[in-house]
Amino acid sequence: MSKKLKLVFIDLETTGLDPEKHEILEIGGVVVEHNISDDSAHSFQEIGEFEYKVKPKHIETASPEALRINHYNEADWLFAGELGQTLKDLSKKVEGAVMVAHNVSFDWGFLGAACIRENVNLKMDHHKLDLLSIAFAKLYDKDWTPKFNLWALAEHFGLQNKKAHSALADARVAYEIYQKLTMVE
Repeated sequence: MSKKLKLVFIDLETTGLDPEKHEILEIGGVVVEHNISDDSAHSFQEIGEFEYKVKPKHIETASPEALRINHYNEADWLFAGELGQTLKDLSKKVEGAVMVAHNVSFDWGFLGAACIRENVNLKMDHHKLDLLSIAFAKLYDKDWTPKFNLWALAEHFGLQNKKAHSALADARVAYEIYQKLTMVE
C-alpha cells in the first residue's frame, strides 16, 4: 500500500534567539507531496512555495548579530507584512501539512509563540519532523565528520545555497537534504 504525505519545509529568520523577546523577520517554505510506493521508492512533487517578510514591531530589542546574519535593513522591509495577517495567509498554505525544519524546535518555538500572541490557529498537522534529528540518525555512523548544521549537510550532499540565511533559500536546501536522506540506508 503506497503512502502519501503532505510536508511543508519551513525556515524562519528572526531578530534573535528568544521567541518571547525577539521577532520573526522572514518566513519561507516549500510545500511538497511525499509519496512512498509499495516497493519503498520515494517520489516528491512540489505543490508550492512561499516567502514572507514580516515587519518587526520592536526592532530595538533585536540582536545586532541576528540582524547582520539575516541581512536586515529597513529598505528591504519597507513593504513587509504585519505578523497577524502573514500568519493567517500562511495557515491557508500549510493546511494539513506536517512541518519539517532543520532544528524544528527553534522554528516552531517562534511560530507557536507568534500564533499565540496574534491569536492565529495554524492549520498544520500537529506532527513535526526535525531534519537535524533525521540526519543524525541516518549519518552519525557514516565515515565523515559529524556536523549536522544545515550548511555542513548541504556540503555533504553537494548542494549549494547561494542565499544562506534567507528563509526561502534555507527551506529549499532543507527540502533537498530531506530528499537525499530518504536515499540513505
